[in-house]
Amino acid sequence: MHTRHGGPHTLELRTLPDPEPAPGEVLVAVRAAGVNRLDLIQRRGPGVLPGFRLPHIPGMDVSGDIVALGPGTTGRAVGDRVVVNPTIACGDCGDCAAGNDAYCGRVRIIGGNRPGGYAELVAVPATHTHLLPPGTGHVAAASLPTAYGMAWQALVVRGELRAGESVLVHGGGSGVSMAAVHIARRIGARVLVTSGSDTKLDHMRDVGAHVVINNRTEDIAARAHEATGGAGVDLVLDHIGPALFQPSLHALRLRGRLVFCGDTTGSTAEFDLPHAFHRGITLLGAGSCGYADFGAMIDFCFGDGGGVEGDLEPVVDTLLPLAGAAAAHHRLESGATMGKVVLVPGDTHPGPAARTTRAAPRPAPVPHGRPSATRSTATAVEVATVP
Repeated sequence: MHTRHGGPHTLELRTLPDPEPAPGEVLVAVRAAGVNRLDLIQRRGPGVLPGFRLPHIPGMDVSGDIVALGPGTTGRAVGDRVVVNPTIACGDCGDCAAGNDAYCGRVRIIGGNRPGGYAELVAVPATHTHLLPPGTGHVAAASLPTAYGMAWQALVVRGELRAGESVLVHGGGSGVSMAAVHIARRIGARVLVTSGSDTKLDHMRDVGAHVVINNRTEDIAARAHEATGGAGVDLVLDHIGPALFQPSLHALRLRGRLVFCGDTTGSTAEFDLPHAFHRGITLLGAGSCGYADFGAMIDFCFGDGGGVEGDLEPVVDTLLPLAGAAAAHHRLESGATMGKVVLVPGDTHPGPAARTTRAAPRPAPVPHGRPSATRSTATAVEVATVP
């Protein structure tokens, strides 16, 4: 937790009273908690979410075991292994009533403006827990909610990506970009990825990218058209912001779609209006996953998914004990991550073992428009094996 704003050193390991689950809630023993950029932003201050206050326990991405039920709670049992949907809409406003709960103005976020998963125990609504299939690890599950939820909302809900289409994903090496590659490949799309790092591009090939593009040394639009037989890609997923906005538009085919969901490089984008409207380009904003969309994402990732490709496995960059939260923030802030940074609370946390890497074979080149049958299991980098 942190009681003040500042650098990673403000994160402290403290002993607090156990939370009590309210009516309709469950108490989850946290087995793994993913680290996200919102954690860093709110730690630096000021808090960006309405209702945020100090002291604060971060951690939106939570997977664990239910150890207690609040009064009147049904539908879940002690011992259930679950992953948590961190976004809790009010359920009463006009947007919620219209089925647009992802846009609720009174939303509460576990780990954002209510206590989160950087803890041994967290109380959450039972309705926002999803059962894990047998054999699914907690670390893998804790890697999904934010990164995969954002990628799902962008590619599937807003972008309506289909098998046989092509998609260009920026920010290779990030959790969102890896999630996007996994989801797009499982749908049966052809995936192009950009990054300014050749090391990260090599890693993205291992993750499943069919084509990689160095955005510092290569012409993104030219490479995208070359890789698609001159047509341009069907969809671009941009969670970077203005830095690559115009190249993204030029990489698209006629009537292509640009889905944007991030502002890492700034909050204002400039682009050539005539190019966009003459070519019939569609600009689509994507936010967080709604309740139904989150459930569909979990089912797709951990169920049979109905996709062209097989099993999906999130990429983990680093595992650290809960006491290593500051190091986890340093790692994410370094920009060197290739996958998810995950904290493991309790006495079973990983020790200082050397990292091991399990890598999937690189996908063979696939002709444009033809989905590959290559399994989309990705590289996983972990400090040690955990439950």
